[in-house]
Amino acid sequence: MQAGRGQGENRGREGLELNGRSDTFRSMARKQGSHSDITGPRVRDAALRLFARHGYAAVSMRQIAAEVGLGAGALYLYTPDKQTLLFSLMHDHMQELLAEVKRDRVAGPDDPRARLEAFARFHIRFHLDRPDLVFIAYMELRNLTPENFATIEDLRRRYETRLEGILRDGHSEGVFRLDDSKLTAMALIAMLTGVNTWFRESGRLDRRAVENVYCDLVLKAVGAA
Repeated sequence: MQAGRGQGENRGREGLELNGRSDTFRSMARKQGSHSDITGPRVRDAALRLFARHGYAAVSMRQIAAEVGLGAGALYLYTPDKQTLLFSLMHDHMQELLAEVKRDRVAGPDDPRARLEAFARFHIRFHLDRPDLVFIAYMELRNLTPENFATIEDLRRRYETRLEGILRDGHSEGVFRLDDSKLTAMALIAMLTGVNTWFRESGRLDRRAVENVYCDLVLKAVGAA
């Protein structure tokens, strides 16, 4: 009986120790997990900075980890690979672009001329606020896998289609003069996005002045000025 009680007490102590270690592991897991909502965005921000500064191909996962203060192995807790980081940055950028353009006056019931001007102003403002994202969204398309490229291209096409709709409406109402709405939309978007390559906050013209000049150029391009 004494031996039985001794064995039972030992098993009880072992169970308590195991339960204690399990609680410790769970506590550690919670602590680690509680920082994921902070470290995850920091990893994305670091990848964005490095991709924009050095180019996707020149940046290693080790560099991204060092930028955040993580060990190289720990980085894989937040992303499976570099391609996933690039794709998620581009995907989220395009999703935000599509969501914001819907909220802007571009989606309003105004006449085509007013909608086109609103689109031009929106495009300039949105892109000037996100220079690094705009840079990789255009310059790093070639580094996406075919599947990821197709997804991003579909989102870009949806954005272009919104502008095409404005141009078609204006043409059908006799407000715009154009031969090809698709080609015109692509040309206008390229022109508007080009502001990011030269605009500086300390430059001769402020944002509002640049918007005014480009709106005039856009309207002239479709024969509405």
